[in-house]
Amino acid sequence: MSLIETLNDFLLVCLVFVPLERLLALRPGQRILRRGWIVDLVHVFATGFLYRLGLILLVVALGGALEGVVPEAVRRAAGSQPIWLAVIEIILIADIGFYFVHRALHASPVLWRFHAIHHSIEEMDFLAAHRVHPIDQLLSRGATLLPVLALGFAPEAIALFAVMYHWHALLIHSNVRLGIGPLRWIIASPVYHHWHHANQPEAIDKNFAGQLVLLDLLFGTLHLPRRERPRRYGTDTPVPRSYFGQLLHPFKRSPTTPAARRDGVVGGA
Repeated sequence: MSLIETLNDFLLVCLVFVPLERLLALRPGQRILRRGWIVDLVHVFATGFLYRLGLILLVVALGGALEGVVPEAVRRAAGSQPIWLAVIEIILIADIGFYFVHRALHASPVLWRFHAIHHSIEEMDFLAAHRVHPIDQLLSRGATLLPVLALGFAPEAIALFAVMYHWHALLIHSNVRLGIGPLRWIIASPVYHHWHHANQPEAIDKNFAGQLVLLDLLFGTLHLPRRERPRRYGTDTPVPRSYFGQLLHPFKRSPTTPAARRDGVVGGA
C-alpha cells in the first residue's frame, strides 16, 4: 500500500470513527485530540510501512515452505470453497493463531517489552489501535496469515478477511458504547477489548482473542462483567512517549529484572 493509499484509507477511517465516537461515546468527556495523538498518527504511517515490509519478507521467506507442509488436496479444497464459508474458516483459524501468540506476548518478559508499547494506551480510541511496535504486529499478524496462506484459501477470501479484521480492530479500540446483546459472548466488542487494556487487577491476562470471545471462554481467560466498565487504562511498565523512544524501547536493558517489570505490566495488560 502506497503512502497515498494509506492516507486515503486513514481519511476514510476518520470520517467514520470521529463522528461515531462523538455520537456513541463510551467516555463522552474524552477529547478527539487527546494526549499522545501525534505519536499515534506517526504509528499509522511509519509503523504501517515497517510492518508491511516485514510481512512481505516473512511471506517470501516462509510461504513456500509452509505450502509444502499442507497436502495439495487440502489446498485445492480450501481454495475452491464459497467465499462466505472460506471467510468464516479463516476467521476461526486466524484467531486461534492470534490468541496463542497474544498470550505469549504477555507471558514472555522479552516479548512483553514489544507488546507493552500497545498497552501504554491510556485513552482508548480508534487512533490508539495503531500504537503497536512493528515486531509485535509482525508476530501477531504472521500467526494469523501464514497458516491461512499455507492452507491455500482463495486470495479473494483472504482479502475480505483482511478488510474485516482491519475495521473490527479499529472498532474494538474505539471510544464507542456499542451493545450487541447476546453476541457479546461470541464476537469481540469495544467493552470486551477495553477490559483487556484495563490497568486493574481483575483484568490481568484476560480477553486475548482478536475477534472470537468464545476462545477466551473456552480457555478460561474471559473477563466481561455485565454492568461494569474499566476505570483506567495503560500499564505500570515505563514506556517512552516519543515514537522513536517506543521503537527502540524493547532493545534497551531494563533497570530491573524482566519478571519484576512483567509483574507490574501484566496487572495492567
